[in-house]
Amino acid sequence: MIKCLIFDCDGTLVDSEYLCNLGLEIKLRNYGIESSANAMMEKYRGGKLAEIVQSIEKEHNILLKENFVAEYRELVNELFENELNPCEGVLRFLSQNTLSICVASSGPTKKINKALEITDLKKYFGDNIFSSYEINSWKPDPDIFLYAAKKMGMNPDECLIIEDSIKGIESGLAAGIKTILFDPMNRFNNISGVQNIDKMDKLKDIISAHNNGYN
Repeated sequence: MIKCLIFDCDGTLVDSEYLCNLGLEIKLRNYGIESSANAMMEKYRGGKLAEIVQSIEKEHNILLKENFVAEYRELVNELFENELNPCEGVLRFLSQNTLSICVASSGPTKKINKALEITDLKKYFGDNIFSSYEINSWKPDPDIFLYAAKKMGMNPDECLIIEDSIKGIESGLAAGIKTILFDPMNRFNNISGVQNIDKMDKLKDIISAHNNGYN
């Protein structure tokens, strides 16, 4: 019986993936690097920022300044303030949902909360916000989802994860938790053992079908 929904944040609840990578595109121009936000979005989706920075330095044989990450996060915060929106269908789903819900994200807690506040989603989640930075473990390791389930007082088999990245899907499966791929742009081929949805509205049908199996 599904009793708790565990949502990823970027690209699942809020349409932030492009803006995060646009911030990278803008900052990297200062180093003479022309790399499009769309290309980096596909390459780094669901990744840990520190590892993305290391990848960029290795690929371009450069050393980014010590304040690069701080300045990048400040720029992303400005982009969020001006342009961030909830993913299509999310507000409608959450307003009708009756199950327990939480967020489990690889991003810093401050960033998650900011994104949810700007998009008016914070009221649905309250303090049920869990970050990889709290436990020093990032997707595709399963720890963040197991941690979220435990903090919510749920067993893994009582949870359903909603993710938009391959790393997130791998993390959910490794945790032994039923995982759904939210793929509105149909970027990915079918993944074995994982249902995918292109609209958040379809989530309620999956929950209903799963829970009715227990009757």
